[in-house]
Amino acid sequence: MSETHATKGHQLGFSTITLITVSLIIGLGIFKTPAIIAANAGTESIFFAAWIIGGITALCGALTYAEIGARYPVMGGFYQIFNYGYHPVVGFTVNILVLIVNAANLGVVALIGADYLSDLLFGHPSGVLFNTSMATIAVGLFYGVNLLGLKTSAQTQNFMTVLKVGLILILISTVFAGVVIEPHGYEDQPVQTFTGNNTVLLLLLSLIAVSFTYGGYQQTLNFGAEAKPGPALHKGIIAGTLLAIFLYLAINYAYVQVIGFEKMRNATAIGSLLFEAWFGKTGGKIFDLAMFLSVLTYVNIILMSNPRVMCAMSEDGVLPKIFSRRHPRTGALVPGLTVYAILTIIITLIGKQIDQILSFTMFLDSIGMCTSAATLFILRSRGEGDARVTGNLAKFTPYLAAFFVLSYAMVAVAVVIQKPGAAGIGMGLLVALGAIYFLVVKKR
Repeated sequence: MSETHATKGHQLGFSTITLITVSLIIGLGIFKTPAIIAANAGTESIFFAAWIIGGITALCGALTYAEIGARYPVMGGFYQIFNYGYHPVVGFTVNILVLIVNAANLGVVALIGADYLSDLLFGHPSGVLFNTSMATIAVGLFYGVNLLGLKTSAQTQNFMTVLKVGLILILISTVFAGVVIEPHGYEDQPVQTFTGNNTVLLLLLSLIAVSFTYGGYQQTLNFGAEAKPGPALHKGIIAGTLLAIFLYLAINYAYVQVIGFEKMRNATAIGSLLFEAWFGKTGGKIFDLAMFLSVLTYVNIILMSNPRVMCAMSEDGVLPKIFSRRHPRTGALVPGLTVYAILTIIITLIGKQIDQILSFTMFLDSIGMCTSAATLFILRSRGEGDARVTGNLAKFTPYLAAFFVLSYAMVAVAVVIQKPGAAGIGMGLLVALGAIYFLVVKKR
């Protein structure tokens, strides 16, 4: 294994890894998704059961990936573990799709952020020109931040993540406001009814969305080579996931207490309603600011993470060698960062419609989580990094990993049942990329 740690000035400590993990997990979904999950859950008990089970699963996943990161701390770790555990074709197919999907999501999220900025500044949505301009500026701004090197981009990320967590804590504190807020509107989506015989079905439907709301911590592996030697990566992934679980459970409790379970089902902008509990009509503006900050936090972390995958793939020869080049002074991955930023900007010009094309991502994520987590058993069987894994908890990790893999396998099956067409597209893309690997990449 090539284990190359970054220079001392560019290493990431425990607190930074923790905040990176938090920012990878907590995106825009927590301000909207709970209303959709409530519509699927049927009852308040099933709703909270889904979030608790999802949290337990996420903790099992965090412990699994923490050990994987400790055993195999490399650049672009989410790509490298597929190569080590299976075959380079698996790492190539999964991560090429992940890179494309992340760029597409980043472009769509940047456009969503422009919507909130417009509402914050003008009180109404603006046209396509404003949205694309603001989205492009946001990507360009954090492209510049990342050009300054990992230390600058990590410090920026830490600052924005702390602000974001502070705003979420304000939302949670609305349980003490002693008010009930009526929703302003509802999404035109199906609302499930509890019949007494469909508990498992409603729980499974709820767990699909909950599972993806909790996801993201696995991408922390991409910073493995730049974490300080020792327990920083291992403990940071676990601490960040625990913090995210606490915030998720607490804010969902606040939603139910302040809005009411029945009223929040499919309600729009439920995060804004909690701000209104403290700030009245001004709460909507504060919500716009919080959403725009969330978007900026997401833009920066994606631009931090994905060029590291491109670097690892370049070093393996499956992408052009140029993507492994670093700036001699800052250490920034300039070619990969530049191409990724340009790709994202192109997607913003296409518009939010691309989000409708990405319905296969839920299936892809499920497969990726199952197979990547399962590499823990391969690393253990080969004795990789045994000396770096200590503590009594390590003997329980394989059981937690098995539970995690089984859980996401069930989610994958649920996605196939709920969206068979999307799952078929996802599998077709994996097969097509596998053919490209053997016909073009491996031959080259």
